[in-house]
Amino acid sequence: MPRLAPPEAPLSPLQKVLRFHWGLALLIAAVACVGFLMLYSVAGGDLDPWASRQMVRFAAGMALMFGVAMIHIRYWRTLAPLSYVGSLTLLAAVEVAGHTGMGATRWIAIGPLQLQPSELMKIAVVLALARYYDWLGEGRVSRPLWLLPPLLLILVPMALVLKQPDLGTALLLALGGGAVMWLAGVHWGYFLAAIALGAGLVTAVLESRGTDWQLLKDYQYRRIETFLNPESDPLGAGYHITQSKIAFGSGGLSGRGFMQGTQTRLNFLPEKHTDFIFTTLAEEFGFVGALSLLILYGLITLFCIVSAMANRDRFGALLTGGIGATFFLFFSVNMAMVTGLAPVVGVPLPLVSYGGSAMLVLLLAFGLAQSAHVHRPRG
Repeated sequence: MPRLAPPEAPLSPLQKVLRFHWGLALLIAAVACVGFLMLYSVAGGDLDPWASRQMVRFAAGMALMFGVAMIHIRYWRTLAPLSYVGSLTLLAAVEVAGHTGMGATRWIAIGPLQLQPSELMKIAVVLALARYYDWLGEGRVSRPLWLLPPLLLILVPMALVLKQPDLGTALLLALGGGAVMWLAGVHWGYFLAAIALGAGLVTAVLESRGTDWQLLKDYQYRRIETFLNPESDPLGAGYHITQSKIAFGSGGLSGRGFMQGTQTRLNFLPEKHTDFIFTTLAEEFGFVGALSLLILYGLITLFCIVSAMANRDRFGALLTGGIGATFFLFFSVNMAMVTGLAPVVGVPLPLVSYGGSAMLVLLLAFGLAQSAHVHRPRG
C-alpha cells in the first residue's frame, strides 16, 4: 500500500453525498432489519423491550455513520492517538467505577448512558495501528524494534479487558490488531512465532487450573470443557451449547417458521436476544435463513476489502481493511461459538444482537470506512 497521496481539491457536500457508498448502507440496514425481526420474535411478538430500543439506536447510529463519513479522513488520522488514549482511559476507569452485570464488570455510566469501553477499544486499536503504520512507512514494518509499539498498543488494552473478565473481546483485540499488522506488511514469520506462543499460552492456561497462579476464572475453564464435551454436563455448563445445537437441528433446511421455534418460544435457549440470536434465526428460518444472513455479512466484508485495495491513501487503506477484518471476526466468532465450533466466549452477533454500545461503535467504524472511501484520492 503506497503512502499518502498528494491532497486534492476539497469536495463539496453534494460530491461527498454522491461518493457515499449507499450500497453498503443498504446492506447494513438489511442486516439490522434481520435483527429487529428476531428481537420482535424472541419477545413473543412485541417490539418491547428489545426491538423498539434497537431501532432507535440503529437510527442514531446511521446518522452517526453518515456524519463521520462526511468529515475528511485526514481529521480522523489526526484524532487516532487521542481516540486510543481516551478509550484506554475509559477502559481503566471501568476498574474503578465500572458497573457489574452477569458476573463481569464491563460497563461505565456516562450521564444516562451505560457505555462498554471495550467496544470502543476494538476500533481505537485499529485506528491507532493504521496511524502508526502510515507514519512508519513500509521499509521498517518488520524490523523488531518497530514491532514493540504496535504490540504494546494491543497488549495493554487486552490486559485490562481480561481483568473484567472478557476473554472474547480480548481475543478480538488481538486478532483485529494482528490483521492490521498483516495488512501493513509485517513478515509472516512473526505470525508463525505468535501462533507458537499462543499454543504455549494455551498449554500454560490448562496446566494452571487449580494452582495458585490459575490464569482463567473457573467458569471459563468450564466453557473450555463444555466446548470439548458439551454432553458431559448437559444441564449445567453444557446447557447453552446443547440447547443451541438442538435448535439448529430442528430448523432444518427452511426452518420451523417465524415465531414458531420451540427452543426459543419455550425459553430453553439462553441469551436468545444477545449472544445466541443466530440460533433463533436458524431455528425459525433454517439453513436458508442462516445462509442468507451470512451472504449479507460477506458482502459487507467484501466492500471493505475492495475499498481498501482501491485506496491509494495508506492510512485509509489500512483503516478500512482493519475494520473489515474486525467485522469479519465479529460474526465468524459468534457463529462458530453458537454452532459448537469454538468455546462460548460471549461475543454478540454484529448488528443483530441486542446491545447499544456494540451497535453504535460498529456504525461509527463503518462511518470511518465510508470517510476513507469518500475522500480517497481519485485519478
